[in-house]
Amino acid sequence: MSRINNASKNIKYGYIATFITLILKFISRTVFIYTIGTTYLGINGLYVNILSVLSFAELGIGNAMNYSLYKPVAENDKEKIKSLMNLYKNAYRWIALIVACIGLLLVPFLNLIIKEPGNIRSNELIIYYLIFLFNTVSTYFVVYKYSLANAEQKNYIKTNIQTLTVIVTTMLQLIVLIIMKSFLIYLISAALIELIQKIFANRYLNKRYPYLLDKNTRKLSKKEKDPIIKNIKALVFHKIGDISVHQTDNILISLFINITTVGLVSNYTLIISSVTSFINIIFNSLISGFGNLIATERIEKQYELFKVYRFVGFWCYGFASIAFILLINPFIELWIGSEMLVSGIVIYLIIIEYYLKGHRIVVNNFKVAAGIFDEDKYIGLIQAVVNLVVSIVMVRKIGLPGIYVGTVLQGLVSTMTRPFIVYNKVFKKSGMEYYKDSLVYLIVLIIPLLGLELIKNTILKNLTISNFIVMIVLVAIIPNLTFVLLLRKRKEFKYLLQLVKGKLKVRM
Repeated sequence: MSRINNASKNIKYGYIATFITLILKFISRTVFIYTIGTTYLGINGLYVNILSVLSFAELGIGNAMNYSLYKPVAENDKEKIKSLMNLYKNAYRWIALIVACIGLLLVPFLNLIIKEPGNIRSNELIIYYLIFLFNTVSTYFVVYKYSLANAEQKNYIKTNIQTLTVIVTTMLQLIVLIIMKSFLIYLISAALIELIQKIFANRYLNKRYPYLLDKNTRKLSKKEKDPIIKNIKALVFHKIGDISVHQTDNILISLFINITTVGLVSNYTLIISSVTSFINIIFNSLISGFGNLIATERIEKQYELFKVYRFVGFWCYGFASIAFILLINPFIELWIGSEMLVSGIVIYLIIIEYYLKGHRIVVNNFKVAAGIFDEDKYIGLIQAVVNLVVSIVMVRKIGLPGIYVGTVLQGLVSTMTRPFIVYNKVFKKSGMEYYKDSLVYLIVLIIPLLGLELIKNTILKNLTISNFIVMIVLVAIIPNLTFVLLLRKRKEFKYLLQLVKGKLKVRM
């Protein structure tokens, strides 16, 4: 099956899964807020971040694993695959042990991290935390096996299993919230379903890849291990940067503001992550195809498709950024009330970082597929320092917006450096063209945004469902029409247009 067919299948199943998950998440969040409240929502968001920080123990082995599997999978070298997977199995068992130990050591400090927990007692906070810890640790015993399916460009296997789990879990949790109004039972019910899912997934993947159970597996030679170890060492630095950027905001909010604000912000995170999950289906479905592309195609072909990939990234993230800036606060006000809103400056800072991250995802996915880990390893450390120092200093001065000032500034560190490395290492080109395109895309983005901001001030002066729907229609039409008019002559646009026409002809 070709790269395009595999990607299409991944995208199709991904969209079905994401749509179902999105609906269920919003129903669940609404019931959650009205039954047990925002404070528990903050606890939920905080613990997710804490356990994400503990995933530092994974040290980026997952990315190194995916990269090392591309070639043996393409060559159907089962002996090499068995050796690699056995190495990763042992590594992930150690990771599970490390995460469990560090997680338990954090228990005495939970009261210091959680500011103003309301009526929630300390022993309750510990029990909730231990459930989260169990869910995280148990994941490491099966998650590595999905890497083989992903290397075969069959990401939909994981997607379908997770979708079924989300459906069952959410339905059970809704019953718990409505009937029992208990956060403890809410967490336990999810933990049980997820444990069943992990057992099923493990058996399914063993059946799909029976040679992984073969005890007769040769050990990798030093020559084979050396590049993997080198990549993992480099990915330690990347992991530090990633965690400090994406997994510390809720912890800082809880430390310096309060746990209820974590709950408020998590509503915005839910909306942004839910919409972004639709976009990321495209990117995540293509990344394993890029690994195959880099292993088999010439540089000119790689560069051509990278430009197309980035163009799609701009379009998706650019349009989404405009929509979030204009619609997210009105949506939340209609959904759960004006008391759940955060300030406009916070929204702008969150979305600026979101837009920049969209461009970085494109570069990073290609970088990972190309196995570039060592050359930019120190950038993650610089990002970590910038994010934490600036966020802590600014939150003391200006409150919640200060945390996101740090997030934006650290993002610029990566945005301004990594493209040069990818262009030089993969494409043997200067990175200046990347930044010229970035400026063009930014101008194209700002034009419809400014116009729609003026329209919004008139249409949404008195917010109602009907005028909100009108605004949605305008936001759907104006940016996309502007993008077409201003970018229609670019090679990337013409390439995608021909691809769409070809698909339509085949179907007709």
